[in-house]
Amino acid sequence: MAEDGIDDYALAKRKAARQLGADDTQSLPGNEEVEAELRAYQSLYQNEEQRERTRELRTKALQAMRLLAEFRPYLAGAVLKGTAGRYGEIDLQLFTDDSKAVEIALLNRNIAYDIADERRFASGRERAISVLKLVWDGVPLNLSIYASNDERATLKNSAGGRAIERAAMDAVAQLLQAEGPSG
Repeated sequence: MAEDGIDDYALAKRKAARQLGADDTQSLPGNEEVEAELRAYQSLYQNEEQRERTRELRTKALQAMRLLAEFRPYLAGAVLKGTAGRYGEIDLQLFTDDSKAVEIALLNRNIAYDIADERRFASGRERAISVLKLVWDGVPLNLSIYASNDERATLKNSAGGRAIERAAMDAVAQLLQAEGPSG
């Protein structure tokens, strides 16, 4: 994950098992264990690079959040956690009852995007949500569009998964301020 920039825990575990020739994927470590080891590896071998990458990605995320403020954006994923790899993507959650308004806002700013549907869990049920994929200041940016009432719900990637951590604009600004000046 640290070297290849993989953000998907399940994919990374399957790849590691395959490289080790392990058939039993039931004995693989949990995501929490993988994340702890990823943090340890990054701290040991990529400490300064990781700090700079995290600050850069969070700064770009905050810029995008400010541009999309009317859609109540939240930062989620590896950039929020500080574990984004070399090819990390910024994941923002947007909350609106008019998903087309997000597309219009991007089109009005001449920002090209692709659309994908992904399955997510909110308020105890699975549903398809639109994810707009674009490049923001040289970095891949994913905009997951949820209904307004989902903002107060617990969001998950899977039915049994843990809640997706997220941070509003003010919290991201505070993270950057706590990190101190760049360079």
